[in-house]
Amino acid sequence: MYPITIPGRVITLRELRPDDAADALAIVGDDRVTQWLSFDSRDQAATVAMVEGAVRRAQLDPRIEYYLAVADTSDRMIGFARLGLTGHQAAKLGYAIGADHWGHGYATDAARTIIDYGFRELKLHRITAAIGPDNASSIGVAKRLGMQYEGRLRDHVFTNGAWRDSQLYSILAPEWNDTAG
Repeated sequence: MYPITIPGRVITLRELRPDDAADALAIVGDDRVTQWLSFDSRDQAATVAMVEGAVRRAQLDPRIEYYLAVADTSDRMIGFARLGLTGHQAAKLGYAIGADHWGHGYATDAARTIIDYGFRELKLHRITAAIGPDNASSIGVAKRLGMQYEGRLRDHVFTNGAWRDSQLYSILAPEWNDTAG
């Protein structure tokens, strides 16, 4: 399935495209954002490579990930949401919103929209999210959407020069209620 566009309540998820690189750099090049992610801030060249890689992978058949731009009403990329397919009917959820757009419910809407797509269209059974233990905002998103805490992954990612634990949250298809959040 390529290309896809998925309308949310306040955002739209759409395929990444090469002209998103500058907007993507404002997200993945910002330490305020990447302090919560599983990778360090990226420079322009690394961001262009990230976007180009996502565009290529989106066209694979079978598709192994849904790495989508979170777009505002003007179609400008303000974040991203990702489902990485990990096995039989399972995926890992990731999302980020540019710091200048925090506090408007965009992360909740993006996560809700891609989770709903995963369960309804991709027929997934399980979606997980590994969240840094200090990322209260993202933990709040997971809880609002009905994700359950499963446990702590010790030294799960190496980022910003140190190992960091993650808290694992999950939701199963029978538990999903897209009116949450």
